[in-house]
Amino acid sequence: MGENIKAFLRVLDASDNSTGGGTAACVAGSMAAGLIGMVARLSMGKDGLGPTAHYERIAVRAEELAHELFDGGRIDSEAFAVISSAYKMTQETPEQKRARSMVIQKGMKHCAEVPLANARLCREVLSLADTLAENFNASATSDLQCGQYLAIAGLKGCAANVRINLPYIKDEVVVKRIEGELAAVLSETEAA
Repeated sequence: MGENIKAFLRVLDASDNSTGGGTAACVAGSMAAGLIGMVARLSMGKDGLGPTAHYERIAVRAEELAHELFDGGRIDSEAFAVISSAYKMTQETPEQKRARSMVIQKGMKHCAEVPLANARLCREVLSLADTLAENFNASATSDLQCGQYLAIAGLKGCAANVRINLPYIKDEVVVKRIEGELAAVLSETEAA
């Protein structure tokens, strides 16, 4: 948890460029999940609402997603650190240049796949919010709406971080696969 907090605090530090939009998007998604879980818990046992087990399932999964996305922010930050280090590798000989290039390519794939995984998690948070919106404690309407807005921001931020890395990946098969997977996540969102 300590490393996650450090990554979060680096997002808040405008002079620190080691952590950026990918981590911020995950924090937004994590906060969204926390709010969705809270609204689900506030809906338990209320007259005229669904069974407690329905809200409990939403709350439990939302809590898991909050932790997964908070971890995802740290992982995104670590992926960027690998790329930063790779660009600093010595390249005096052809072997060193090849080694550096391989590390950069592997890192770039990882830097695209991490926010893709986080986008899927944000999409799941949004799906929980949509399910909850069908029948919930109306006194928590603004909390649910804030959760939805944060989940959308997290999803869009993760998508932007996938896209920014794709031009640096030389393997077109990998690029097409990642583009297709991202398109599928985003089309699920538009369909909902």
